[in-house]
Amino acid sequence: MNCKICNHKTKNIFSAKILNKYNVKYYYCDYCGFLQTEEPYWLKEAYSDSISIADTGIMSRNMGNSKITAVVLYFLFNKFNKFLDFGGGYGIFTRLMRDIGFDFYWYDPHSINLLARGFETKSKDCKYELVTAFEVFEHFDEPIKEIESMMQFSDNILLSTELLPHVLPKPEKWWYYALEGGQHISFYSYKTLKYIAKKYNMNLCSNGRNYHLFTKNRKINNKIFNLLLKFQRFGLFFYVKRKMESLTFEDMNFIISKTKKGVNNENTI
Repeated sequence: MNCKICNHKTKNIFSAKILNKYNVKYYYCDYCGFLQTEEPYWLKEAYSDSISIADTGIMSRNMGNSKITAVVLYFLFNKFNKFLDFGGGYGIFTRLMRDIGFDFYWYDPHSINLLARGFETKSKDCKYELVTAFEVFEHFDEPIKEIESMMQFSDNILLSTELLPHVLPKPEKWWYYALEGGQHISFYSYKTLKYIAKKYNMNLCSNGRNYHLFTKNRKINNKIFNLLLKFQRFGLFFYVKRKMESLTFEDMNFIISKTKKGVNNENTI
């Protein structure tokens, strides 16, 4: 089986039981450090619900991600531009970011939008300052295709995915394999991210664990990126929130006005 990132030959390193019934092989690429499952024939079953029933951390994770993103965008990007959440799920993150004051939009062809209705994007013709992709990369069956899809929206990608430990953990020793849900099928090492950055001539910042930033036309110092991640935990987010103007009521008035006019409340951006 060839690697889905670099197309080099992979080797089968272990098997694990997914969805408590499918014995699935995992393949590792020595060249770029990527780990993938065999072709994921079980995905239709795994996505009978777009969000796994075992994802009990979905709310706290989105709140944490919104704080990190707010700080990164405020200090490193044009905070008044438009942003896009790729793989936005139920719209939790998009709504949180708009509540803070960032002009965020939602995109996810595999999920229904419950909380950010009216702020969907359906056209890849629109360019965004930055795309976020939190807990999305590990779901990709065709990661290169998906990354290139993101790059149609923006040259900058802020993402979260847990990096593989230096010593590959056995299936029962690493929670991020998420065997019971069957949705995690692609796993990245820092080496993988470096390969992707080089392939697309992008700059990479990372905390070496779970938060990573690709930028195309701007070189951001990795130390500054990590300092922002660190200091948002010590109150920097609240400084940003005070400086931004929430879009909560403006959005409400926008939706009401569209409803009164009898217009479908989907704002295609």
